[in-house]
Amino acid sequence: MKIVVAGTGYVGLVAGVCFAEKGHDVTCVDTDENKIKLMEEGISPIYEADLEELMRKNYASGRLHYTVDYKTAYKKPDAIFIGVGTPEQSDGSADLSYIATVSRQIAENVEKSCLVVVKSTVPVGTNDKVEQFIHDFLKKKELKIEVASNPEFLAQGTAVRDTLHAARIIIGTESKEAEAKLIKIYEPFNLPIVSVSRRSAEMIKYASNDFLALKISYMNEIANLCELVGANIEDVAKGMSFDARIGADFLRAGIGYGGSCFPKDTKALKFIARQHGYSLKTVEAAVAVNACQKLRLFQKANERMITFHGLKVAVLGLAFKPGTDDLREAPSLDNVNLLLEKGADVVAYDPVAMEHFKERFPEGKTGKGSIVYVDNPEKALEESNICFIFTEWPEIKVLSPEKYVQLMQTPLVYDGRNIYDPREMKIAGVEYYSIGR
Repeated sequence: MKIVVAGTGYVGLVAGVCFAEKGHDVTCVDTDENKIKLMEEGISPIYEADLEELMRKNYASGRLHYTVDYKTAYKKPDAIFIGVGTPEQSDGSADLSYIATVSRQIAENVEKSCLVVVKSTVPVGTNDKVEQFIHDFLKKKELKIEVASNPEFLAQGTAVRDTLHAARIIIGTESKEAEAKLIKIYEPFNLPIVSVSRRSAEMIKYASNDFLALKISYMNEIANLCELVGANIEDVAKGMSFDARIGADFLRAGIGYGGSCFPKDTKALKFIARQHGYSLKTVEAAVAVNACQKLRLFQKANERMITFHGLKVAVLGLAFKPGTDDLREAPSLDNVNLLLEKGADVVAYDPVAMEHFKERFPEGKTGKGSIVYVDNPEKALEESNICFIFTEWPEIKVLSPEKYVQLMQTPLVYDGRNIYDPREMKIAGVEYYSIGR
């Protein structure tokens, strides 16, 4: 089929590339000409495993195209997928302005009846409004434009794999024709398809993400209690994981979730509930727990230290998780900001996210403190007084406990990802603090 994808971020670009990989003729639309040129050269605007390889392969085959010319792109496709951002607004609601812009562009340029599919995460009922909005601005009123919901369930760092080998495909439609077309599009993927109404599909996305966020926050709460009563959260999680009703995933304790999905989607669902006069107490608790958890290690260190002023602080890992350069809601942001406010001299390392971090915290003097960036974790540790670990990159996990003793002036480590065995760190001579142990 001839497919157009609006937006070339995590959702749009990954979807477009994977559709092309499965044999569809795909055009990816973006407003940034420089971005388009880079993608035509096989360079991905996002850091994502296996993506560039598939971009080059399918662009060379002629199945994958990139353009800023949306007027031509939207004329005669079989389906248009919308994968633009829906960022969080100050009140927690989703900003739908990008969705509206694309919807109007489609309405004013489409010349053939087609299916519009919203992959972006949107509040329940949004697709009804999108369909009405398109009909309001439709230049050729005789065309039949239906809107379907097809939420994505991608984890950053494994987005390509999650698309090509998804546990299920959720499609939300209001007609048999729309349902049949979406099933046909996904037929080459050979994956289970769950077909529901549009509103149910929209809710499945929020309910799934928020459930996982709840699970993370619950384990972090249990980890904090483990510290107080003398239990080990890793032993507790292992014992829980054998229960099929609970499962083994998302039981790792740490310093909270980040990224583009969980923080935004928990706040959005909380906002949606309040709009309807309902309070989602469990989701509200998850949001509150996560906000506190991000700073738990800093608070421990603050109690231990007289001052951070003038101390060299190694920060290992900046991205919200390994496998991505995404900094959205990353624990490193709040912690580094506090360290700089307290006068620390931060030396930061991350294998892929440093350039993005520099946009937030330029190298040099910042307030009372300063920040510099280095190209390996050992350099960050040299003569440092304290170390914070915020991301469990392989490059950090391979460091031995002895390396901290060898390189640091004071081997004092606050590990937000429980990389090390506390006993091994103690034997090596490291003063070590982690989560729930």
